Amino acid sequence: MADEVRNKRVLFREYVEGVPKESDMILSTSFLKLKLPEGLSGAILVKNLYLSCDPYMRPRMSKTEGSYIPPFTPGLPIQGYAVARVEDSSHSDFKKGDLVWGITTWEEYSVIKSPLGFFKVPDTDVPLSYYTGVLGMPGITAYFGFHEVCSPKEGETVFISAASGAVGQLVGQFAKLMGCYVVGCAGTKDKVDLLKKKFGFDDAFNYKEELDLTAALKRYFPDGIDIYFENVGGKMLDAVFVNMKIHGRIAVCGMISQYNLSKPEGVHNLFTVIPKRIRVQGFLATDYYHLYSKFVNAVIPLLKQGKITYVEDIREGLESAPTALVGLFYGKNIGKQVVAVAHE
Repeated sequence: MADEVRNKRVLFREYVEGVPKESDMILSTSFLKLKLPEGLSGAILVKNLYLSCDPYMRPRMSKTEGSYIPPFTPGLPIQGYAVARVEDSSHSDFKKGDLVWGITTWEEYSVIKSPLGFFKVPDTDVPLSYYTGVLGMPGITAYFGFHEVCSPKEGETVFISAASGAVGQLVGQFAKLMGCYVVGCAGTKDKVDLLKKKFGFDDAFNYKEELDLTAALKRYFPDGIDIYFENVGGKMLDAVFVNMKIHGRIAVCGMISQYNLSKPEGVHNLFTVIPKRIRVQGFLATDYYHLYSKFVNAVIPLLKQGKITYVEDIREGLESAPTALVGLFYGKNIGKQVVAVAHE
């Protein structure tokens, strides 16, 4: 007979307006048998090890329509990317003991009825938590968003907003490896120092200290910006349009400044796209999932050789997950926000 265990969970309380609060999530406990129900085929039962906190989760907390991913369901566990170990499987691609990453539920143990989009961990000589970040969805976003969407060339100028986050820190390093001139912005002095001293950016600035973002960008890019990796939207995007070069490229990854607004800010300088022939393109990490092997074969050696580095902000315990997620929207994290549920 299968063991029955207590299963701590983080449930979504109700749809959110404005900035999310810890009270929008509920800590709960249920009981779960460590064996899949009879007759449930093509499923896996996993023990969650590391949970990922990501900005895209904020729109899922509102009752929005037309997004690429549906809202959370009130009363059910929060969903997000995680690294997990398979405890039981009725799926031909997975067996007990496999380490995997993909979208799971915020519980100690989760039943994944259809593990589409799950990947086996290809290399355990790096921290497992890296598969929530540099070797997971954020890494895919950074690598293909920069190399494929931005079409970079050696010597080009690159600007990255929210540059110390899970994606931005990698985009900057990939750009430096290509021989680009790279500037990032962040929201604290410590994060600015991290960009310049840890990640090797050519320069960086605290956007909160700039009264005129258009003038600030002109100061750092007197001849203009070839590539902008967009993570924030709003006033920063408006300032970037004015400072782009002819035939510049903007990869639209996220717009975190807009996620908590009931009425998103408009863009005033969009006309510049025409005379400057700027290409603006949105994209999703899932667009490139079929190239995951190519990605890890390129990035794992860079990590092991010390050519790129990655900074994580790890909270301990499932009960810390609501605080960790909410902290993202106040800029409290330094690097990739991870919650360690279990270390084995």
